[in-house]
Amino acid sequence: MRGKGLLCGLFNTVIGRIPVRRFRHWWIRPILGTKGDHSFIGIRTQLMAPWNIHLHERAVINPDCHLDGRGGQLIINHDVDIGPHTHIWTMEHDPNDDNHGTKGGAVTIQDHVWIASRVTILPGVTIGRGAVIACGAVVRHDVEPLSIMGGVPAKKIGTRKNPLTYQIKYYPKWR
Repeated sequence: MRGKGLLCGLFNTVIGRIPVRRFRHWWIRPILGTKGDHSFIGIRTQLMAPWNIHLHERAVINPDCHLDGRGGQLIINHDVDIGPHTHIWTMEHDPNDDNHGTKGGAVTIQDHVWIASRVTILPGVTIGRGAVIACGAVVRHDVEPLSIMGGVPAKKIGTRKNPLTYQIKYYPKWR
């Protein structure tokens, strides 16, 4: 585990800041449970316990995100778009623990989910297929498929009307 932690630290402090996408992906792909070559991890994205993070085909993680795999699996499925400055947590402190202990839970983001910028997703959440999470939302509970969620805490503000047949084709030439 110590060697993996060292590799993760090296990625977060040096490799993840290199502005060449192919080099960042070449470095982290053996550690991440990446299922496809057409995913994208933006510059300055921080990874915690990346061996518990699974990125599927055509998943886009924009710059400056924070992905935490310490408290359980973090699964990001096909055609998911995650906006910049988003934080996804699988571990948090338990406010009722006398010793400031932690508790965790897996996070699953199903196919065709769109997460806008500056969203926070807390441990133990499943975001249903095709859901949309608005900018700045804090997601504490499971999200139903095709729901549009917004606010703090996130509440349903609409329903997505999309056949979800698209495939994300994100190939920035400059990263």
